Amino acid sequence: MKNTYQKITSYEAKEPKKVLLLYSGGLDTSVMIKWIMDTYGAEVYTLTINIGQPSDNFDEVKAKALKLGAKKAFVVDAQKEFANEYLTKAIKANANYQDGYHLFCPLGRAAISKKAVEFAQKEGLDVIAHGCTGKGNDQVRFDSYITTLDPSLKIIAPVREWGLTRTEEIEYAKKHGIEVSNHNPKYSYDENLWGNSAEGTEIEDVKLIPPLDQILIQNKVPQDAPNKPAQIEILFKEGLPVALNGTKLDLLMMIKTLAKLGAEYGIGLKHYVEDRIVGLKVRGVYEQPAAKILTFAHKSLESLVSTHEENEFKMLVDNKWASLCYRAQWYDPLINNLNSFIDQQNKKVSGKVTLVLYKGWIDVVAMDSPYSLIDSDLCSFNSHKFNQQASASFIEHYGFQMKAVNNIEKPA
Repeated sequence: MKNTYQKITSYEAKEPKKVLLLYSGGLDTSVMIKWIMDTYGAEVYTLTINIGQPSDNFDEVKAKALKLGAKKAFVVDAQKEFANEYLTKAIKANANYQDGYHLFCPLGRAAISKKAVEFAQKEGLDVIAHGCTGKGNDQVRFDSYITTLDPSLKIIAPVREWGLTRTEEIEYAKKHGIEVSNHNPKYSYDENLWGNSAEGTEIEDVKLIPPLDQILIQNKVPQDAPNKPAQIEILFKEGLPVALNGTKLDLLMMIKTLAKLGAEYGIGLKHYVEDRIVGLKVRGVYEQPAAKILTFAHKSLESLVSTHEENEFKMLVDNKWASLCYRAQWYDPLINNLNSFIDQQNKKVSGKVTLVLYKGWIDVVAMDSPYSLIDSDLCSFNSHKFNQQASASFIEHYGFQMKAVNNIEKPA
């Protein structure tokens, strides 16, 4: 492997001696352990951060890193921190980028970056390596977040440096006896509590239909979901879910429970085309059962208790929040300002939401909140409370400008 990569930035490590590798146990980071040792002659310390990757056995991941030559291998359980510090904000902001992406990966990168910096400082390591390519968003997130939180830290990104195709990388792994993931090695996966994605081969070619039976690792396809619908009730308090079907749950258990249920019913499955930070337009297959259910339920309840003006403005705020999160701006002051507004707006987002799940389909069928703005006495066809005589006068004034502009004689 001839390395022709030229480092021109101030934050990329030129001659690292000790490297903290953000290790997932997958193909890229497993190959990376040997590559860093061979290329730089550096000691490699691995850090695996558990933010709810459902398919991982972390004891096996740690053992694999040591087997491949890591000096030390560390595993940190950050599931509760991820749920309570990041996913709470996502739920309140109805996290949704470009109509369907609930931002599990960008949120995960923010959480991992923070833990990585804390760990590097604690262990006295000054170089952090990650497994991102030069074509993706995550390099932007890791590089900018890590160096924002600690400007003294340096970065190396081996996949960006070595320039191997995925096929060549698999061959390199086989040549050196490096085990690949239990998932289909044709595809690149990213997983956490909030969802997972698959990319590669047929998924990359938008003219092809991805073979979901070979790709999915969590969800059932809708046609294989149960024939009987599931009805669930979620209780929200100030914008956050606190009970499921009458049973109180902390957020971590709430998400895990809904992820399992939603996956069984094919909820949150998405063939998704996105615009990456680096300018590429790409497609992925996403599985986001818990994120889809909680975001959908929250937004419905929020709409019920908020005025038209509040809902319209909140939509703008949510869109901007999602864009900042996606585009590696987690530490921009604006996102904190938006969170302040979002927290205030969510103080009245309390009540019960009843949903039906059925073969990939989800809908809210009932809601109950002390802050509901629906007045049945005014809306009912059987009520005389609403003054219908005033409606005609309102309409005459409401349509004045539309009538005026349409009755002006048009120029020839």
